[in-house]
Amino acid sequence: MKKFDRTRPEFSPYGFTCEVWKPARMPRPDRHNEVEINLLTSGSLSYLLGGRRTTIAADRLAVFWAAIPHQIVEFEGDAPYFVVTLPLSDFLRIGLEPSFVSRVMHGELVIDSKTDETDRLKFQQWERELRKSNWTDERAARLEVEARLLRFARVGPERAAAKHSPRLSRADQLACYIAQNYQQPLTSTSIAEANGLHPNYAMNLFRKTFGTTMNHFLTEHRISHAQRLLATGEETILDVAFAAGFQSLSRFNEAFKAACGCSPRDYRKAHQADR
Repeated sequence: MKKFDRTRPEFSPYGFTCEVWKPARMPRPDRHNEVEINLLTSGSLSYLLGGRRTTIAADRLAVFWAAIPHQIVEFEGDAPYFVVTLPLSDFLRIGLEPSFVSRVMHGELVIDSKTDETDRLKFQQWERELRKSNWTDERAARLEVEARLLRFARVGPERAAAKHSPRLSRADQLACYIAQNYQQPLTSTSIAEANGLHPNYAMNLFRKTFGTTMNHFLTEHRISHAQRLLATGEETILDVAFAAGFQSLSRFNEAFKAACGCSPRDYRKAHQADR
């Protein structure tokens, strides 16, 4: 059974997996360039993602893009839950409803409002098969995951609803403010003042709570926005940089390569090749 490792390198890929995880509060946000599919067998998980605190209930399929900083901040029950990770390029290649893809890639944690009684059996089977490292079983599991996503995406916004909790700590408020305003020319001082806090207090609180700085968290959101544009659009690299909130192309290229291990141009080539 897996649980989050705070020493895990940022943006380290998981690949295509289906694993059983132990519920736990995450000491810092995680980022990886896969789409996550979560299924709880009981209890609940609350994520801070995309400027929202969203709670997943048991037996409700939940999907989100994990390149956006995400963090489990609360949970109920200790029953293990299932996590499928699907590389972004594979997710984009499926041919899902454009509105569903847009919601996921804009940082929404999309949750089905109804249960599918076969989901638990499917996830159990995928987890068993992928442990075998057998190509045939992996191919079958991949096709079934894609089929499940196709059915889920078809439900539309009226049936896929997130439940938002209004109970945000001061640290949560800072993270949400960044997630909602990262395209603006923010600084640690302006973020703190917008939330009625002294800059030094805000910076220390944020680092203590999330294990990273506000500036680093801000850059992560800008990189995630740029990834979405590079993978799905045709804007120039310069336009992508400005749209994501960067003030210069050189700073964008430097930050992107540090986070993703490649240039924005190479990232676009890799993720648009299969479209």
